[in-house]
Amino acid sequence: MHKILKIILIVLGVISAILWYYLPSKDMPAAEAAQSGAMNGMFWITYLLLAIAVLFALLFTLKNLFSNPKGLKKTLFVIGGFLLVVVISYVLSSGTDVSIEEMANRGVATSESTIKKIGMGLNVFFILTAVAIVLMVLPGLKKLFSK
Repeated sequence: MHKILKIILIVLGVISAILWYYLPSKDMPAAEAAQSGAMNGMFWITYLLLAIAVLFALLFTLKNLFSNPKGLKKTLFVIGGFLLVVVISYVLSSGTDVSIEEMANRGVATSESTIKKIGMGLNVFFILTAVAIVLMVLPGLKKLFSK
């Protein structure tokens, strides 16, 4: 398996080097350069390598997760906590923070549900930031007062 992977990576490296040689010159306008075959080939190789990396990262993470029951339980608690934060954030967002007509006048098509989802995302960010700050400060305070 290791030899096959090395051969595949060498082949992809050679193909990338050939495509790099055929990339458009810097004098070509960006719109035309983005449409060149060499550029598209480089993008496809990038997408392929990214997909392989994401796939292997997910597979090994799931394998490790299911081989350790304590880790699985801890992960399920974290996912449940995150879903709880998302639900609380959705309930707290009003959906009327911005005038829909004002946004339409600016050329932005939006609806109350879109505004509510944006508010939910902001609330999730604020709540998770506050939790992170508390979890960073709390051990320092505990150490400070325990001495």
